Amino acid sequence: MAHPITEEAANVRTPFGRQMREKHFLFAKGYVNLNQGSFGGYPRLIQRALRHYQDAAEAEPDKFIRYTYPKLLRKSRGFLAEMLHCPLNELVLCPNVMTGINTVLHNIQWDEGDKIVYTSGVYGALEKTIAYITETTPAQSVRIELDLPQSDDRIVELFRDTLRKQKASIQSVGRGRVRVAIFDTIVSMPGLRMPFERLVQMCREEGVLSLVDAAHGIGHIPLNLTELDPDFLVTNCHKWLFVPRSVAAFFVPKRNQHLIRTTLPTSHYFQQQGSNDVYNPMPTSEETNPMIKQFEYFGTIDGAPYCCIEEAIRFRNEVCGGQVAIQEYCTSLAREAERIFVNTLGTESFNIPEKHRVFFAHVRLPITVGEGAEHDVPLKDVPAITQFMNKEFVERYRTYLYVLFYRGSWWVRLSVTVYVDLEDCKYAAFVLKDLSSRVRDGAYIAKM
Repeated sequence: MAHPITEEAANVRTPFGRQMREKHFLFAKGYVNLNQGSFGGYPRLIQRALRHYQDAAEAEPDKFIRYTYPKLLRKSRGFLAEMLHCPLNELVLCPNVMTGINTVLHNIQWDEGDKIVYTSGVYGALEKTIAYITETTPAQSVRIELDLPQSDDRIVELFRDTLRKQKASIQSVGRGRVRVAIFDTIVSMPGLRMPFERLVQMCREEGVLSLVDAAHGIGHIPLNLTELDPDFLVTNCHKWLFVPRSVAAFFVPKRNQHLIRTTLPTSHYFQQQGSNDVYNPMPTSEETNPMIKQFEYFGTIDGAPYCCIEEAIRFRNEVCGGQVAIQEYCTSLAREAERIFVNTLGTESFNIPEKHRVFFAHVRLPITVGEGAEHDVPLKDVPAITQFMNKEFVERYRTYLYVLFYRGSWWVRLSVTVYVDLEDCKYAAFVLKDLSSRVRDGAYIAKM
């Protein structure tokens, strides 16, 4: 199959910011994308690759899905395994982080008294998944309140104390165990780097399975999974790696692969206990590892995004100049964006330590919340105002910034990536100042 990106198109280094956006990305004219961290966004060159694989699938569907796609999937896994520094037979692909996390939690056989420990700040859908597991199985959940931002030492201390307290409680009643601890590489809001390496090590010392949500992982921070050695880790490729939605790399070391008995949904390669028979109508491929084989085909999907890993890595290396150049630009611009925000709005950022700095900038909006005339808006209006702001971003200002009501105020997160520049950050500051003024003046009331 011919390579979908030509040498001439791919190997031209392009300056970051507006030039990068206008030359390579697909955003509508006048739209300022400031939320790469939610749904991603990929370059025109990658779109060309995506269409190439989709065209191949439509031209000869059975040939592509049954015979061509498995080879491309293995090739993509190989590029990711090299980037993540892990064995090929310990890495599979799935649609997104939540699919991987659900796969782990639904495969574990939960006993009476078993505990799931997780940190505050995890993705909302993940917390709902934990709630579902505790509703439908004997498992119980324990949430560690971190009140971020905190120092690494304080986070580790809270984590260790919780694990040990729960283990002591379980020993006193004589049943159950702390089975899994779930935490992030980078928390979405406030967007900061967690001391996940130390938390994985703590899990190992305490005999607890570590399940790492690395939604903001690959393409954002370096990950060496052989050194880190988590029990499970899932990382989205469509956020920071510029892969089309939606693709995630799901790491399961060989020692834990026996726990993953089925994909979600269950498909042909599931093997019932006590049976050696596996009927699989799909053709035999190179894969012999039973868990890897399950993830080769688990329902009909558009496999084209899974095939674009090579092109995405190539774009990052040749057009963007590689991970170090990307990381230096994005963290520096995030720092400058926060300075602009604070100066423009007259409020504050989270004052995240530089060692926690990632591709996010934050600011508190200048809107006071509470009862009485001394406050701008009442607490009861917070949900309506949040929805008002979200819609105004896309309809009035043609942008989007992630908003969270936290610690009694609204905080906003801007995602910095290679197509964002200083003028975009200044525009974001203008939007936040104008929108805050309109909220204080009651513009949201007519939309309630």
